[in-house]
Amino acid sequence: MRLDKFLKISRIIKRRSVAKEVADKGRIQVNGKLAKSSSTVKIGDIVKIGFGNKTMEIKVLELHESTKKEDAAQMYEIVSETRNENV
Repeated sequence: MRLDKFLKISRIIKRRSVAKEVADKGRIQVNGKLAKSSSTVKIGDIVKIGFGNKTMEIKVLELHESTKKEDAAQMYEIVSETRNENV
């Protein structure tokens, strides 16, 4: 599944266009490598996302097309979440 689509369906980022913009600005890594919005995400991948004042690291658990809120929470688990004080 495309990275931007995964971020939208999992509800980590609300809009696919915003997910694309964040990825294309170099704020997302998949398994330690910079990722573009078109990068493929697989089960077991570690995705690190840099938001304005926090960094979130998640592990991909499931991939599906369902947009139900209950299903979105099961798609990933948070590995770590840190606040950036210097921003």
